[in-house]
Amino acid sequence: MSEFLQFVASGVGQGAIYGLVGVGFVIIYNVTGIINFAQGHYLMLSALAAVSLREAGLPAVPALLLAIVAGALAGVATDRLVISPARRHSTLTLIILTVGVAIAVEGLALLIWGVNPRRYAPFTAGPPLEVGGAALSRQTLWVLAVTVAMALALWWFFQRTVVGKAMQACAMNRDAARLQAINPAQMSLYAFTMAAAVAGVAGVVLVPITSAYYDMGIPFGLKGFTAAVIGGLVSPFGALAGGLLLGVAEAVAVGYVSSAMAEGVAFAVLALMLVLRPEGLLAQVRTRWA
Repeated sequence: MSEFLQFVASGVGQGAIYGLVGVGFVIIYNVTGIINFAQGHYLMLSALAAVSLREAGLPAVPALLLAIVAGALAGVATDRLVISPARRHSTLTLIILTVGVAIAVEGLALLIWGVNPRRYAPFTAGPPLEVGGAALSRQTLWVLAVTVAMALALWWFFQRTVVGKAMQACAMNRDAARLQAINPAQMSLYAFTMAAAVAGVAGVVLVPITSAYYDMGIPFGLKGFTAAVIGGLVSPFGALAGGLLLGVAEAVAVGYVSSAMAEGVAFAVLALMLVLRPEGLLAQVRTRWA
């Protein structure tokens, strides 16, 4: 039993990262109708930027905040330079353009940072902590704390701010939102910026656990997308829950079967969800978008 609890504890930490990436997929999809396949690459950019800024001598907090800003600016650039000029084209064309953005960002990261993984020290040094019979690294606790804080911040934003409610209106009905003087193009910019910033947060809390490398955007993007699909692509909180489920499933499969299962679990879960329950496991419990 203790072994299983350890796998669950490990999976929850990793799943929280998948959930944060999945949140970005949900926000952009609901506001714009686009699946943004560059989402995982914002995580990669922020992770590598955090390492570089720290190596340049910046204190930890400014380095992490600037790295998140770098990820958010990548989202702004995606919307303003790629999506907005092509807005009149089909949704499929826009989705393909996001694939092009992902390829371009990965190539740029390769030129800047090279192929070698880059490391970042844990936020808090010290041995793992015992929680309910399972050992959790201090950085994993940081990941969980930041994820909870992000969930609360998202709830507040979508339920208590004018911009958040306007984004919900676009998610529900873009044409009706336009009649209420809500600019869908502006909401698209906000969606890409927020999605990239959330992925950036995931990147900076992840990098002390797993080294940052130029092609990490693909696996984390896939798993974030799977988390969003599990949640039904309708709610940021569904994506967070989907990420936790995926992370635990992955950790249990790796622990009891083989480490070779790590990448296969996400593909298998995604395929099963699309075939057996394309609306997602959590879509039926959603009452409001956020």
